[in-house]
Amino acid sequence: MGTLYYGDNLDILRRYLKDESVDLDDLDAPFNSAQNYNAFFQEKDGRAASSQIHAFEDTWRWDIETKRAYDAVTEQPGKVSDVMQAFYTFLGGNDMI
Repeated sequence: MGTLYYGDNLDILRRYLKDESVDLDDLDAPFNSAQNYNAFFQEKDGRAASSQIHAFEDTWRWDIETKRAYDAVTEQPGKVSDVMQAFYTFLGGNDMI
């Protein structure tokens, strides 16, 4: 309760949470902006610090990692699997799915 996880939601859910323990997963989905985003830091006095870290890349790709994630989701029976398979049937394996 009250814990914020940062990272890939599917990985976080599998590694840290029991299946029956999640009521809501709030996502701020990427929009395929083809941009890299960094997190910037401030000094204690509020001035911009020179340090930053790579936060995430907002570029969609259909690659081996994406296919593995798709397979992991669709191997489980249920509505999520059905919807994902329908998207794949409609869109195919391209950089927009």
